[in-house]
Amino acid sequence: MQVKSPAPVYCRRIAVACVTALTVMTQFASAQSYPAKPIRLIVSLAPAGGMDVTSRMFAQKLSEHLSQQVVVENRPGAGGAVGSDLVAKAPADGYTLLTASIAYAVIPSSHKNLPYDPVHDLTPVGVMVNAANILVVHPSVPVKSVKELIAFAKAHPGALSYSSGGNGAAAHLMLEAFKLATGTDMLHVPYKGTGPGMVDLLAGRISLTITGIASSLEYIKQGKLRQLATPGTKRSLAMPDLPTIAEAGVPGYAVDNWYAVFAPAATPKEVLAQLNSEVIKIFHGPDLKDRLAALGLEPAGEPLPATNAYIKSEMARWTKVVKAAKIVVE
Repeated sequence: MQVKSPAPVYCRRIAVACVTALTVMTQFASAQSYPAKPIRLIVSLAPAGGMDVTSRMFAQKLSEHLSQQVVVENRPGAGGAVGSDLVAKAPADGYTLLTASIAYAVIPSSHKNLPYDPVHDLTPVGVMVNAANILVVHPSVPVKSVKELIAFAKAHPGALSYSSGGNGAAAHLMLEAFKLATGTDMLHVPYKGTGPGMVDLLAGRISLTITGIASSLEYIKQGKLRQLATPGTKRSLAMPDLPTIAEAGVPGYAVDNWYAVFAPAATPKEVLAQLNSEVIKIFHGPDLKDRLAALGLEPAGEPLPATNAYIKSEMARWTKVVKAAKIVVE
């Protein structure tokens, strides 16, 4: 008796099912054993700034928790787009991660001809911290409050200048939002990093800026800068007596400069969940509490659903500001 061979279609279905099952099992096993090799953490801004310091604290603690080396690489440029592009095109296996600032939410609307898709090629892992910032002016500027600053700027359109670390950088975004909220006209002077801008501000060649509390506190104590307010949604723990810009005369104004971790979009869900859990444990844990406070950094980690919703809302918000302020980064 002759036995008939299975139909070709049936055989193909069995083969496809086997391949699919093998792929799923491989991904599951990979997620279960993660991490099995060193992790690269790409920092999208220059060394020595607040995000760089935060990223290195995260890398050290993540290495300790996972018993695996975490290698930090600074890849600044184009407001963070250079580092983001590198990670967007990396294998989606959890071994190449990105840290980015609030500028990440601006890139989709402010940058032209990007080599990657900021919305679909990357996915949030977790927000590490909110970085406390402060609105400061040079002592030669005859204002001592936010209301006086607004009045002076309106009386002298274009006379005041402000520095930032580049087009699309945090200070640029915050002060353009301030201008839109107050109807004022001030000149934006972009620099290649916050350091050079601070040099010119201290010399009186620039009128004002928004910068990190930690980097400006000593200058304030020395009388080289005058503090007016903080731009965040709430007062900074580092300077609890200083009002927010909203409290000081601009109702509804609130900008938090956050530092977050991202991964390639197709990274396995199990790996994303594990990394998100680490972000929360590291920044809400006791080990970094004093170091974060000294730098004006406040823990902000939340579970993945809340993190995704927050980053999405930030992108929508800054799209409006970018269009209104006509911010373009070539």
